[in-house]
Amino acid sequence: MGKVAIVTGGTRGIGEAVSVALKDLGMTVAATYAGNEEKAKAFSDRTGIAAYKWDVGDYDACQQGCAKVAEELGPVDVLVNNAGITRDGVLAKMSFDDWNEVMRVNLGGCFNMAKACFPSMRERGWGRIVNIGSINGQGGQYGQVNYAAAKSGIHGFTKALAQEGAKAGITVNALAPGYIDTDMVAAVPEPVLEKIVAKIPVGRLGHAEEIARGVAFLCSDEAGFVTGSTMSINGGQHMY
Repeated sequence: MGKVAIVTGGTRGIGEAVSVALKDLGMTVAATYAGNEEKAKAFSDRTGIAAYKWDVGDYDACQQGCAKVAEELGPVDVLVNNAGITRDGVLAKMSFDDWNEVMRVNLGGCFNMAKACFPSMRERGWGRIVNIGSINGQGGQYGQVNYAAAKSGIHGFTKALAQEGAKAGITVNALAPGYIDTDMVAAVPEPVLEKIVAKIPVGRLGHAEEIARGVAFLCSDEAGFVTGSTMSINGGQHMY
């Protein structure tokens, strides 16, 4: 029987590419989304992947949503924490709500989903958790103290949880994308985007499928000796 995977924010952008890549590995995939039902339906019609609606920043919604997936598709073997939002602005102009909402969804969502899925993985002695961080969580970014802090927190969360999961057969890794040609990046003003691309040594934006291939490896049996690591896929923009 194939493995069951949940990909949060899995119906658009990087999440969609990850959902499709895991399906291509033979997994049964549940893709979560928060709001756009029309696009989620189009995604399911296009890919044949089931879409489930809940807010990953809501602890109870994650417990209930993951229980529903387990009931309908089977116990969850793979969790990809991809869902994220931005509320950009310099600190002087950033409201508490802008700060709190990004932390609630981007970092809190990782905690909420792991709490819902980790115990079952531990009982069955196998699991894969991949948390999507960011180049801006590694190097920071002007006007993104909330986003950078949340993504940086994901990297620390990954290392700590990896230590808890290792003896139970659960690997926990992060993947830090650079600038990828998604709707989120497309919203960046053209002059700003040109400056960003100029700083990428390979001279282009990344593609969602390139991130998905990295996630697929980390979710595979072949990655059993990889845990607590961060895979950076950023065209050489940030090296350390």
